[in-house]
Amino acid sequence: MLTPRMLTPIVAGLMLGMASLGLHAHGSKEHGPRQAVVKEQTGWGIAGDAEQVSRSLEVVMTDDMRFTPAAVKVSEGETLRIVVRNAGQMMHELVIGDSEALAEHAEMMVRFPNMEHDEPYMAHVPPGETAEIIWTFNRAGEFEFACLLPGHYQAGMIAKVVVESPRLASREHERSQSVQ
Repeated sequence: MLTPRMLTPIVAGLMLGMASLGLHAHGSKEHGPRQAVVKEQTGWGIAGDAEQVSRSLEVVMTDDMRFTPAAVKVSEGETLRIVVRNAGQMMHELVIGDSEALAEHAEMMVRFPNMEHDEPYMAHVPPGETAEIIWTFNRAGEFEFACLLPGHYQAGMIAKVVVESPRLASREHERSQSVQ
């Protein structure tokens, strides 16, 4: 039989594990202002600095479970101000990631629909409002924007993000110039 003394480390370990995952109750409340951004390198980039923004990109989310634009090209090392506008009547979000991480997180959202996540590569946007992500795409590759709210990802609310390395982009430019 487990005693209260035996349960304390178990409960503490579970709470620590949940905290390390960054999971919180979601509910319908609006998210408050973001706390100081923790810069943590991910496979798809790192939180950017406003002073380093090279361009702004508006991404519109709609209730037909689509992002506009549906595909974006970025140069490796580029810092974008992503202005995320919800043109729909329901809550949407934009989460940047690779396809594996997004699919895994979307599956968790289906199992735990009240889960909240707040990372610098995510924006939760109530209907008719806008949010902003400043992100440095410092890894070349193919990534995605996705809405991970239950049912949205499964309905195809995903956009492609191609981050080209400067070497690859200059080689393609040279090839296109030689063809002309």
